[in-house]
Amino acid sequence: MNNEQLDKLDKETVVKAYARWAPVYDVVFGPVFERGRKIAIAAAERIGGRILEVGVGTGASLPDYARTNRLVGVDISEPMLRKAQERVAEHGLNNVEALAVMDAAHLGFPDESFDVVVAQYVITAVPDPEATLDEFARVLKPGGEIVLVNHIGAEAGLWRAFETWFSPMARKLGWRPEFPWARLVRWAARDGVYLVERRPMPLLRQFSLVRFAKAATAEQVAAAARMSGKSN
Repeated sequence: MNNEQLDKLDKETVVKAYARWAPVYDVVFGPVFERGRKIAIAAAERIGGRILEVGVGTGASLPDYARTNRLVGVDISEPMLRKAQERVAEHGLNNVEALAVMDAAHLGFPDESFDVVVAQYVITAVPDPEATLDEFARVLKPGGEIVLVNHIGAEAGLWRAFETWFSPMARKLGWRPEFPWARLVRWAARDGVYLVERRPMPLLRQFSLVRFAKAATAEQVAAAARMSGKSN
């Protein structure tokens, strides 16, 4: 299997996979991903304001945000989103402005609409991670942050071999396990966006909290360029 075939993950596969997961997602993954959700929310609330959660899924994280934040959630899976709508109604979450079925790589929002963009366990489950990140940066206000919780693939060794072996099965489940850190580094090598933090998650150290900021001033733009190796 060549690299192009290995990386392939199409939208239809993802939609079908998460439609199957919807009825049992909270039971299967809720406890596993709870710690990551709480860490991502804490990072997002450092800035607060209007927060977009991409890949909101069943809305498990929505009740944990402070009510002072205004929330918008989007997901590619309509069955998952129906669960989120039920959760919003159950908890009376009047700070949730909207929930919508939407492709993460084609967000239907104007430029600079949000103070924070949160994506938990999303970047490895989209067909085009770089285009998706571009959309996050587009809808983010200057001074805002992109907050990711993401699996980072092993660079070498037995774990890397396992991820490569498991990859065809993982794609049928709707995600790619062999996602290297270098892809995020290459994406961030662009004007106006810079890495703030990469923090391995407790227990599941193959997952990391990753924060990118969008420069708000000329000095920050210049600093971002230097960090990306673009300054002259």
